[in-house]
Amino acid sequence: MNITPDEVRTDLYVEDLKQRQQEIYNNIGTGNENSWKDWKWQMRHAIRTIDQFEHLTGIILSSDEKIRLSKVVEIFPLSITPYYLSLIDTENYSTDPVFLQSFPSVHELNIDSNDMRDPLSEDHDSPVKGITHRYPDRVLFHISNTCSMYCRHCTRKRKVGDIDSIPDRQSIEEGVNYIRSNSNVRDVLLSGGDPFLLSDEYLDWILSRIREIPHVEVIRVGTRTPVVLPYRITDNLVGILKKYHPLWINTHFNHPQEITSSSKTALSKLADAGIPLGNQSVLLAGINDCPRIIKRLVHLLVKNRVRPYYLFQCDLSEGLSHFRTPIGKGVEIIESLRGHTSGFAIPTYVIDAPGGGGKIPVMPNYLISLSTNKVVLRNYEGVITTYAEPDSYISPTCDRNCDACSLQLRLKEGSEYKSEGVFKLLSDFDDTITLTPSDNERVKRRENDDSDEE
Repeated sequence: MNITPDEVRTDLYVEDLKQRQQEIYNNIGTGNENSWKDWKWQMRHAIRTIDQFEHLTGIILSSDEKIRLSKVVEIFPLSITPYYLSLIDTENYSTDPVFLQSFPSVHELNIDSNDMRDPLSEDHDSPVKGITHRYPDRVLFHISNTCSMYCRHCTRKRKVGDIDSIPDRQSIEEGVNYIRSNSNVRDVLLSGGDPFLLSDEYLDWILSRIREIPHVEVIRVGTRTPVVLPYRITDNLVGILKKYHPLWINTHFNHPQEITSSSKTALSKLADAGIPLGNQSVLLAGINDCPRIIKRLVHLLVKNRVRPYYLFQCDLSEGLSHFRTPIGKGVEIIESLRGHTSGFAIPTYVIDAPGGGGKIPVMPNYLISLSTNKVVLRNYEGVITTYAEPDSYISPTCDRNCDACSLQLRLKEGSEYKSEGVFKLLSDFDDTITLTPSDNERVKRRENDDSDEE
């Protein structure tokens, strides 16, 4: 069997990663041989100081660097799981994508004139504590203020540094009651913090309360645990999630280096449970602002049954200016994907509009021009073509009285069967228990008797 250079590099990386994880575990010096894969052990031993970081990685920072970074940590705290720490290439850490996402930078103290404390106006669109209601048919439900890692590019950076906390049952009930009282809400997205940092029992209770609401069709969960704490995806957690279908999960991989054997195992457990998986990446300068990196990332995602969902332009949160790229870089990346990979592997590039305007898709311009009779288009190769518009299209006359529509508006779910005769009595999907001929004299007498009484 021929072994490719990529396979050799992958094998070497896996062996190197195992060695780094063992070294970090040994330096922490507590627990037993199973502790590393215990997500609660990982949380208890999260790296929260620069001295800890140096001790566990062997990276030694200068005194001047440490003084400046300590000022950053006072405002935007540090927290990295031992697992995610082990992914850092300590020999080339200054350009390492995991290091740059997890370790503080002095640039975070540079507040740009365009930076905002709450760029998406989540606080303004919060009718009750814990709920952000921006779109007509869906709400964001903040059910945890705890994260396993403080991402340096977090859009809710204003909240990083608040005391990690879990809303009590009364607060959760207030959010549930708001959802229950708004019948137009069909989609609830659980967010935080990270919902999967809640205990199994508490998460089970929250999901059960939301699933009881008749008009909630879909529950979604946003979590980064498959990336930074994959051991949280336990069999017990998956068993709980399976009870609340339809349930969708979006996670947050930004770079191929984050996809390890442990993260693959976590994703596999979720996918095997019938949970649709999506991924929301953030375009980050110096980390993934490269067409080849994003292409490799989306290929690895779909290989692990995760649909690339969004590629976000980095928000205007305070202290993130060093992460932001021009919009043109995102358009370039999408241009490099369209036609060069599977359509379902291409995320939608979006800007979350400042001021709470919601997600605005941005893409290369494939529509060159249009007239009454035809449109002019280009493909990914630059080929220009036309599409002829229909000559005889007549829009159905619509009086906007949807309830009385006799045209094509049929919104109810279709029925597979129209049962007749004895088949009707045998079927499980029809409640009929008796078939009576239409000219039955006894039934006629009943009908006549009923009309006489009236």
